[in-house]
Amino acid sequence: MHDVLTSKDVIATYGESMTRAFSGIAQADIASAVDLLFEAWRRDAAVFLMGNGGSASTASHFACDLAKLTIVPGQKRFRVMGLTDNAPLVSAWTNDDGFGSVFAEQLAPWFRAGDVLVGISVHGGSGAGNAGAWSQNLGRAVKLARERGGRVLGFSGFGGGMLREVADVCLTVPVDAEPLGTPLVESIHVALHHMICIALKLRIAEEAQA
Repeated sequence: MHDVLTSKDVIATYGESMTRAFSGIAQADIASAVDLLFEAWRRDAAVFLMGNGGSASTASHFACDLAKLTIVPGQKRFRVMGLTDNAPLVSAWTNDDGFGSVFAEQLAPWFRAGDVLVGISVHGGSGAGNAGAWSQNLGRAVKLARERGGRVLGFSGFGGGMLREVADVCLTVPVDAEPLGTPLVESIHVALHHMICIALKLRIAEEAQA
């Protein structure tokens, strides 16, 4: 990937770069993510999803697909909550306790031992910008989940960051340079969640037929 790209370079290389980055994720790690969520379904555990910026939209999309795409007639369904989707509640916690509180405070009345928290972040919840440290809200929510005996599934890039260090399973897209880095990581996260949801639906159907 070049440090400086022209518009023609992007058109010519984006798909190739995406294929190369996707192939750098171990299939065993993807299978482990499917296993983690499948066991949550078996236990009737709840799954909570979170992310910021573009990763917030991925979290919402993943929550939708995990709830709907995985349905097998006659079988129980995933219990899913997207922590990015209640804008009034997010703004209320931001206003009163700061943006770092928005996910942990939503989890507080709901999260139980054995539940799963899915964190999605291009930089894995690490790094800093104009407003200070990135994604403090992810770290606080992970801390709460761990304290309550929950499991953590991460989606990251750029070396994995905090999520790679603390998650039970973390799918890290091996891209670490801009200007294509962030778009590639976000694109691959969506592809991964689609793959995982399809695999889960098939796994649930296989379980029903066993």
